[in-house]
Amino acid sequence: MSDYRTVILGAGAAGLMCAAHAGPGTLVIDHARAPGEKIRISGGGRCNFTNLHAGPGNFLSGNPHFAKSALARYTQRDFIDLVNRHGIAWHEKTLGQLFCDGSAKQIVAMLLAEAAQAELRLQTAVTGIAHRDGRFHLTLDQGAPVTCENLVISTGGKSIPKMGATGFGYQVARQFGMEVTETRPGLVPLTFTGDTLEGLKGLAGVALPARVSCKGTSFDEALLFTHRGLSGPAILQISSYWREGDAIAIDLLPDRDAYRALRARRAEAGRKSIVTALGELLPGRLAAYTAERLGLAGNLADHSDSRLRALSDALHGWRLTPAGSEGYRTAEVTLGGVDTGGLNARTMESRTQPGLYFIGEVVDVTGWLGGYNFQWAWSSGHAAGTAIAASSG
Repeated sequence: MSDYRTVILGAGAAGLMCAAHAGPGTLVIDHARAPGEKIRISGGGRCNFTNLHAGPGNFLSGNPHFAKSALARYTQRDFIDLVNRHGIAWHEKTLGQLFCDGSAKQIVAMLLAEAAQAELRLQTAVTGIAHRDGRFHLTLDQGAPVTCENLVISTGGKSIPKMGATGFGYQVARQFGMEVTETRPGLVPLTFTGDTLEGLKGLAGVALPARVSCKGTSFDEALLFTHRGLSGPAILQISSYWREGDAIAIDLLPDRDAYRALRARRAEAGRKSIVTALGELLPGRLAAYTAERLGLAGNLADHSDSRLRALSDALHGWRLTPAGSEGYRTAEVTLGGVDTGGLNARTMESRTQPGLYFIGEVVDVTGWLGGYNFQWAWSSGHAAGTAIAASSG
C-alpha cells in the first residue's frame, strides 16, 4: 500500500494546475494514456487557453456567485503571466480569445513542468474509494491500493465520451453525501427533424455572422448550417441556455437594417427581382431558401413598405425550434454537476467530507465558448491546490 498526502484523480487542465500548487506528496492518477488530452486537441490544436474578458458573468451555475472567489484570486492575467514565463508565444484571435501561436502541447508541457514534484500515474483506473481512520483508501485496477489525506476529484464531465469521459466524479460526490445537479450537454450543435431539417440540409456549409437568442440571452457570432441542423460559435453558445421545447431566434443581419436596405434598393432599382435583392444581403443559397420559405416573388417595386417591413422582420427574427442537440458526443462541456452548495467557494473542499475537493468541469460551473472553461480549470485548480498546501503548515 502506498501513502500520499494528496491524490488528484484526473490529469486534465484543473488536475495538473492543482498538482502544481498542492505541494509535496502528491499523486496524479488518470486512466488516459497521456496527460492533458483535452488540452492537446482544443482550439484546433492550439489551445484557447483563456479569455481576456473572463469574469463571473461568463459562467452558468445554479449559484452565479460561486465562481467569483476562485476567479478573482487566480485571474486570466495570472495565467497569461505563467504562459509568458515559459516563453510560449500567443495571440488574441477574436472576442478576447487567446491561443498559442504554436501548439497546445506547449501548454501541457508547461503544466507538467509546473507540477514536476507530483508523481503521475497514467493508464490507471480507480475501482473503489472509501474513507476511514481519517484517510481515503483507493483501490486501483492495477498495483497496490493507495491512501491519502486529501482527495481531489478532477475527472471532468460527460462530454466527448470517446476520450474516456464518464460520470465518475458525480458518483464520488453522491457517495459522500453531496448533491449533483442535472447534467446535460453544453456548447453543442443543435439538430432538427422533419420538414425543417429537409430545408436546412440544402444549406449545409453556409456560414454567416448572426445574432442567436434564447430566453433573453443573445450571442453575436458566426452561424453554420450543417446536414443535421445548426452549429457555429453562436449556436454553441446559445445551446447552453436552450432546453428541449424552446425556440431560438436568429437575426440573419445583426449589423444592418434590412428594411432600410431593401427600401433603398427599391428606390434605386425597383425592377430588380426581390430574390436577387435578397441575395445582395445574404449568402446565395440562404437567400434562395429564404425566398422560398417566405413565398417571395416579383420585383422590388411590387413590394409595398409593409411587405418589406414584414420581410425585414422575418430576416431579423427567424424563429426555429430545435428537436435536440448532438449530445455528449460532440459537446465541448457538461452543464451542471456537483452542486456548489456542498463546496467551499474559496477552497473547493466538500462541506460534508473534509479533505475531499472537486475542481474543474465536474463542478456545476460552466463557461462560455472561448477559453472561459479553461480559465475555470486554472482558477479552481489553483484554489484547491493552494488550500491543500496551506493546510500542511
